[in-house]
Amino acid sequence: MNVDSIQNGIVIDHISAGSGMKLYDLLDLDNLDCSVAIIKNVQSRKMGKKDIIKIDADIEVNLDAIGYVDPEATVNIIKDGELVAKKVIGTPEILTNVLKCKNPRCITSCEQELDHIFKLTDKSAKMYRCIYCETKAK
Repeated sequence: MNVDSIQNGIVIDHISAGSGMKLYDLLDLDNLDCSVAIIKNVQSRKMGKKDIIKIDADIEVNLDAIGYVDPEATVNIIKDGELVAKKVIGTPEILTNVLKCKNPRCITSCEQELDHIFKLTDKSAKMYRCIYCETKAK
């Protein structure tokens, strides 16, 4: 399978196999008016298998959303066909407007302008809780 290289855009690499679609949804990539390629289960010497997302546009992506889905992922910035920056993400301590609180009694349910903020409470379990009501993120 061949996927063309991009001239200006972003490549999200080293995504755990099977997590590419979750990241695609969290980043709202279906709403972009450019080419987006999701490559699933690519052979990798380092990981065995991985997913890759290529975005053929110079846009801002939410690094916290990427870190939430896969802290080992990397973001490669491509300009004029050349790699100009490579970012290793890591696990974010705070997630702002990445997830929505599912608790119907949370203040974020009735205060529409309020940011949905989750704090990392257990790094080993990758558990986040709403800062307003302490509900676990799902």
